[in-house]
Amino acid sequence: MSDLLVRAAGGVLVRTDEGPQPVVLMVHRPSYDDWTFPKGKADGDELDEDTALREVEEETGFACTLGPEITTTHYVDRRGRPKRVRWYSMTVIEDRGFTATDEVDERRWVPISEAPALLTYARDQDILDHLGKLGES
Repeated sequence: MSDLLVRAAGGVLVRTDEGPQPVVLMVHRPSYDDWTFPKGKADGDELDEDTALREVEEETGFACTLGPEITTTHYVDRRGRPKRVRWYSMTVIEDRGFTATDEVDERRWVPISEAPALLTYARDQDILDHLGKLGES
């Protein structure tokens, strides 16, 4: 196992114009066959905020503005490396078009109350819980 920390960042895109409750964007990654939020690794010394915006746009086609930081998750990746992911709330400013790739083959807006049933990882539910706490403050 490597002790070198993998830095990553991602976003939870939220829309409130889709009906009676907010919706969040989720992505399907075919290589993992999972549903999660868009995220990715930092390029070199790239700032976490820039990483989050870049990765979200690359994976979803949505250009966004950065909102408040939601939380940070820590886990060990598939290669046994410690990984830290900083999560930010985001608002879509432009849909630049989505193209399915080997990395992400589907994006889906999901009512926030239905998201837990689709999410693959418990740590992603924690992100939603922290997002809810942001809305309460």
